[in-house]
Amino acid sequence: MVLFAAENTGWIVGYTIGIVVVLVVVALVVPILVLAYRIGTEAQLIDDSLGKSVQNTAALAGLEDTNRMAINVIEGLKRGRNRLGG
Repeated sequence: MVLFAAENTGWIVGYTIGIVVVLVVVALVVPILVLAYRIGTEAQLIDDSLGKSVQNTAALAGLEDTNRMAINVIEGLKRGRNRLGG
């Protein structure tokens, strides 16, 4: 009795090709998934950092009002100086 008969050769070749294809796909997909995980981790850190930046720069929203008030004060001081003859 022959262990690998001629009728089974096609099946053996087919299974071998199938296993090779699956291994190649796994070898290509696993690094992509690892990279995607790393990108996701970095994205979370970046998002947290941007959130802190928003908190740290929130006071700058009132800077225009502060500048406008300072200009009004300076103009008032100039008017006062002119009225006093200085």
